[in-house]
Amino acid sequence: MTKADIVADIADETGLERVEALKAVEAFMASVKTSLSQGQNVYLRGFGSFIVKERAEKTGRNISKNTAIIIPAHNVPAFKPAKTFVEEVKTKVIVK
Repeated sequence: MTKADIVADIADETGLERVEALKAVEAFMASVKTSLSQGQNVYLRGFGSFIVKERAEKTGRNISKNTAIIIPAHNVPAFKPAKTFVEEVKTKVIVK
């Protein structure tokens, strides 16, 4: 499913025009990005949480030069689904 598919579904279910639904979806994504970039997690009850995880500093390898490099500690965005979300996916998804 793409962003265009999501916008079409929202427009069909709410009666909004696709342009308005697109603005709503993009505003939601911008809000989540802004919150995470400021270190604030986003919690959506019954859906899940967009969280910021800290990755520790580690040693990696540059294969082309065969040298060790230090990868500094950094933050990455992550999504943790709610238990009800996980259960619904487990019971309803049919693998082809």
